Amino acid sequence: MEIRQLKAFLAIAEARTFTAAAQRIHYTQAALSMQIKQLEKEVGLPLFLRMPRRVVLTEAGEHLLERAHLILREHDAALAELAELAGAEHGRLRVGSASGMVSAEALPAILKMLRKGHAHAEVSVRSGTSEELVKRILAGELDLAFVSLPVQARNIETELLSQDQLVAIASPRHPLAEQRVVSAFALAGERLILGERGGNTRRLIDEFFAEAGLKPTVMMELSRQAAIKNMVAAGMGVGIVPLSTARDDVERGRLVRWWIEGARINWELGVARLSGGYLSPVCQSFIGLCHDYFSAEARAVEGKSQRARKRTPRGKKRPAGASRKGRPKK
Repeated sequence: MEIRQLKAFLAIAEARTFTAAAQRIHYTQAALSMQIKQLEKEVGLPLFLRMPRRVVLTEAGEHLLERAHLILREHDAALAELAELAGAEHGRLRVGSASGMVSAEALPAILKMLRKGHAHAEVSVRSGTSEELVKRILAGELDLAFVSLPVQARNIETELLSQDQLVAIASPRHPLAEQRVVSAFALAGERLILGERGGNTRRLIDEFFAEAGLKPTVMMELSRQAAIKNMVAAGMGVGIVPLSTARDDVERGRLVRWWIEGARINWELGVARLSGGYLSPVCQSFIGLCHDYFSAEARAVEGKSQRARKRTPRGKKRPAGASRKGRPKK
């Protein structure tokens, strides 16, 4: 039983003649008759009594009439709902984030912008390590996720959003706080506070020490960058984090930053999704807004850095604990 057959049946039941029904639904009379013959063959009963000037519903036709109206109403409702999903306002977005910084700062701003074009979109957010979130994408539990790159998983494609460099951070009370550079050997001897295993940031750090032939002393493994910074600021150890997450704390004098000697450990943030999977309009809008947000952030950071270089004379180091204008913080 096909939708077009039911539409043909209803047209005849309402018009009471094959000719008028064919005109109503833009069929030829022969094509309309063929649809009804096929329908009657499938149900095994005649649906109309053919009379000289009109047709009359049989008992079977009367029973089918009520059902046909219901089926076509549901059919039209389904099409309308799907059309809404493809439209500007509706849709579903299930997003994951492996970055506490993204969840706290970037994601709220991006979702606020998303609401302007998708006012009735159903949005849910989950957190976890990059590895966990990729597994959820593969299981169909998430549409997209903010993860550290690269992602080494089949059937997953990623888009780069931002790049950063990993740096070491310490309390201003650390004996080596005045240094600007720290060696891998010196870091390995510190009490390190790192992100938990399973994330790409931790993997980059572990690979860095392995390539240097060193076994670091890891005292704490925490899931959030904010927790790492708080522990470091309390003097509990030394951390290794993306520069962007520590920049404000360093400028306020809460932390000191060390470049890691002889190494450029690049951290990359991206958005991951299924390879070749269907991207709904709301997902497409979300990815576009992500690119816009992180591009604007990169421009703002570069502009801030240029202004700082102009304010600070070359060769003159700002003392630890000093504000941006050089006055000690109270």
